[in-house]
Amino acid sequence: MFLSCGEALYDLFPSPETGNGFSFDARIGGSPFNVAVGLSRLGRGAALFTGISSDPLGRRLEQALEHEGVETAYLVRKQNPTTLALVTLGSAGIPHYSFYGHEAADSSVSEIDLPDLPRSVAALHFGSYSLVVEPTGSSLLRLARRHHDGRLVSFDPNLRLNVEPDLGRWRERVEAFTEIADLIKVSDEDLELLFPGDEIESSICRWNSRGVRLIVVTRGDGGTLVSLRGEVFEATGRQVDVIDTVGAGDSFQAGLLCGLDELGKATKSGLSRVSLNECRQVVDFATAAAAITCTRRGADLPRRSDLPDL
Repeated sequence: MFLSCGEALYDLFPSPETGNGFSFDARIGGSPFNVAVGLSRLGRGAALFTGISSDPLGRRLEQALEHEGVETAYLVRKQNPTTLALVTLGSAGIPHYSFYGHEAADSSVSEIDLPDLPRSVAALHFGSYSLVVEPTGSSLLRLARRHHDGRLVSFDPNLRLNVEPDLGRWRERVEAFTEIADLIKVSDEDLELLFPGDEIESSICRWNSRGVRLIVVTRGDGGTLVSLRGEVFEATGRQVDVIDTVGAGDSFQAGLLCGLDELGKATKSGLSRVSLNECRQVVDFATAAAAITCTRRGADLPRRSDLPDL
């Protein structure tokens, strides 16, 4: 089973104004939430670890997880409210987020909330703003450090500067996770924010030297740059009619983990054995998953039947 760790929220898409007000199209989301749902839709065992509100919005989040077949045993119930993210889309479907989540449930996970993990949890995924808001950020880092010796650790920085504008804070937390991660998926935009002026290859080399086995740099429609145990290759993207790119990175992440798992390689030892050809197949599979999400409104991730066999 994969345990995805981090935020759970609602993406609010404004509808056209009506009279003196306007309405919203609310879509359940949050990067780690999406990854858990994406994995379940792809036929993988998945669970979510997050703080979830006891308010009606939080209860609806839990119901959605149950409906998607995501294990809810690792949800931590909180009296704090549910995070909301206002989403506006640019001309190319690129989202801009405004977050409303001060002291929200998903930002209020403390060390005492950290779960004991059974052996059935074979891999953990971490990512996005939950890593830099406290107390959740420090708690998730402790969880990763506690379990990285025996379990695969996957990491996607997925920066959200409108939650935490201090790049130094992001950089510190990213560097801490690169010391324990086995797999990193990161966008070229996030790398430029974290290390302005640096070549992508320099980050790859630095993280390889720390023991990260698989690094995938996504570049939008420019495809991906991949390093498997220091061997670098490029993979092409897919041209689709984009509605928006909300959840595309999460769909790629779920596809990446699913592909490795289908090959029996979603473990520490598996990443040491996966071949270059197998890695290409997995990256192409993840790219196809992300492309499908781009043709849909919001983080509507594909099901296994939507994708080809590996």
